[in-house]
Amino acid sequence: MQFLKALRPRVRSGEVTTSVRIWRSARVGVGKRYAMDGGWIEIEAVREMAIADVTPEMARDSGFEGLVDLLKTAKHGAGTRVFLIEFHFVPADA
Repeated sequence: MQFLKALRPRVRSGEVTTSVRIWRSARVGVGKRYAMDGGWIEIEAVREMAIADVTPEMARDSGFEGLVDLLKTAKHGAGTRVFLIEFHFVPADA
């Protein structure tokens, strides 16, 4: 999983632990780890939802100021399926 450069310190600190992504299909799996600067992102849950169910609170929890900012960043390619991903950061030295 990739994150905006500005979000990475907040992900590493544990402040950001969710992400909303718009993909064709889920690109991450529960229990799997994905490399990130200084460690890994470990996926705890992946839930598909309707775009109408994405809330401003979810946007803030994902590190964005609001829903519009989140949705601009969440769209990857031609996908239309919305996924809420819960994760935690695992430091490389853990």
